[in-house]
Amino acid sequence: MTERLQDIAQKMMSNGKGLLAADESTGTIKKRFDTIGLESTETSRRDYREMLFRTDEAMTKCISGVILYEETLFQKAADGTPFVEIIKAAGAVPGIKVDKGAKPQTFFPGETVTEGLDGLADRLKTYYEAGARFAKWRGVIAIGDGLPTWGSIKANAQALARYAALCQQAGIVPIVEPEVLMDGKPGTHSIDRCAEVTEWVLRTVFTDLYDARVDLEGMILKPNMVIDGKNARKASVEEVAEKTVKVLKATVPSTVPGIAFLSGGQSSEEATAHLSAINAGYDLPWSVTFSYGRALQEAALHAWGGKQENVAAGQRAFRHRAEMNSLAARGNWKQELEKAA
Repeated sequence: MTERLQDIAQKMMSNGKGLLAADESTGTIKKRFDTIGLESTETSRRDYREMLFRTDEAMTKCISGVILYEETLFQKAADGTPFVEIIKAAGAVPGIKVDKGAKPQTFFPGETVTEGLDGLADRLKTYYEAGARFAKWRGVIAIGDGLPTWGSIKANAQALARYAALCQQAGIVPIVEPEVLMDGKPGTHSIDRCAEVTEWVLRTVFTDLYDARVDLEGMILKPNMVIDGKNARKASVEEVAEKTVKVLKATVPSTVPGIAFLSGGQSSEEATAHLSAINAGYDLPWSVTFSYGRALQEAALHAWGGKQENVAAGQRAFRHRAEMNSLAARGNWKQELEKAA
């Protein structure tokens, strides 16, 4: 008997838990490893991810799903246990990033469209057999001089909708990730400009999902928070929460079971503070949680430093961030808890 998409989505959005985005491409993880002076090899990538997946307390209490890169989906831990089995044993759902990255969009200078639809139906079958029960696809929207354009928003929304339909056909819950970048060039846009663009993008995405006959109860939205540009940061935590909720309530149907935010250039603590303010201050029709990569892992990566003897320190750092975000997903995070740690 196949699991219902709605049940998988509900499990991924269970109270106080969120998603660990461990789906860095080989290129991205190399950049992360460069910051600790570690060579990126299949073994070093495996050791790093094994450290995270074997942090029992974080995984069982705070993490409901893990987004994997294709290599990691098929990888085994040092003792031969498949990573998928370790994740499932912790009560979390294994997932897979399926897009092939944002590529320059022809005739749209400064804008991208995400590729990866060709052959996706067959790849999804393989991923399903390997244990993946959800997938992720990211469309990237830049704010800049005269950007974004309608043509770029439309191309990315349609790709997200086609991807989501293919996932559901394969018994896989799609995470739909339209990211309005905070660090587009020049990155000086106001929070109101971000709100305007995010609303435009989400309206378009949900129209296309509807047109593609995607079951909204069997998907999860992974949006950006409404935040000012990277080089113009002045909005308070309260303002980010208020404007984010306003845009989501105007655009996201209440049938969507959950929203899992990306951290998108925020510091680890900022991403936690914003999530907590959104959950604490507002009556929301959906579960709202985190789907963080760097904001969950950065402290752990640096505490570990690529050394076997630092695994426990890395796991402590990961557990702390996971616990902080788990509190934020319930609206219970407080600044003092960071200091106590």
